[in-house]
Amino acid sequence: MYAGADAFRVQGGPVIDIQYSDIAFLSTGDGLGVNFLRGDHYRVGAAIAYDRGRLERTITPICAVMGDIRAAPVAKVFATYVLSKKFPLILRVVARQILGGADGTVGDAGVYMPLPGSSKKFVMFAGPRSRLRHIAICRAKYGVTPAQSLASGHPVFDPHAGMAAVGVGFSATRFITDHWLLNLDAASAS
Repeated sequence: MYAGADAFRVQGGPVIDIQYSDIAFLSTGDGLGVNFLRGDHYRVGAAIAYDRGRLERTITPICAVMGDIRAAPVAKVFATYVLSKKFPLILRVVARQILGGADGTVGDAGVYMPLPGSSKKFVMFAGPRSRLRHIAICRAKYGVTPAQSLASGHPVFDPHAGMAAVGVGFSATRFITDHWLLNLDAASAS
C-alpha cells in the first residue's frame, strides 16, 4: 500500500499481547515496553518496536523501481488518557523514531470511544485519528529521486513533512476467556 492507493488490504494472524501487572508488556503491535507512569485514568510509557520497511518486489508494479527500505528498530513514547468512567473518551498520542530504514519521526493522535452494545465480554471502539510525518520518512517512502525518475518514468517528487493521513478507526474485541480473545480492527485514512 502507498499514499494515494485506492486498494484495500485484509490481513489476519495471531496477536501476542503479554502484560505484567500494567507495568511491562510484550506485544506484536506495541513492541517491548514499560508503562513508567500510570494511574486510574492515564498511562505514559516507552517501548522498542520495529518498522517492517519496504521490499521493492512487494509493492505495486507502478512503484516497483523505487527501491527497498530496510526494516529497522523503532523507539517510541506514548500517552493514553481516559476522561472518566461516566464518559470513557480515550485520548492517545504516540511519537515514534525509526532508527535506520526510513529514519525519521512519526506522530499519531487518536480519540476513541466505546460504542453502544459494548460489554465486559465484547468491546467496540471507534474514533478519528491523524498522523504527522517527518521529512526524512516522507522522502524515503514517497519521494522520487532523479535516479528513480530515470528508472521509472515518474517525475521527480520531493515531498514535505506534515499531515500524512487523517481517518477513522474501529476495533471490536470478543473475550473468549481471561487469556484468549478475538479481535477485529478496521481503519480508513486519506
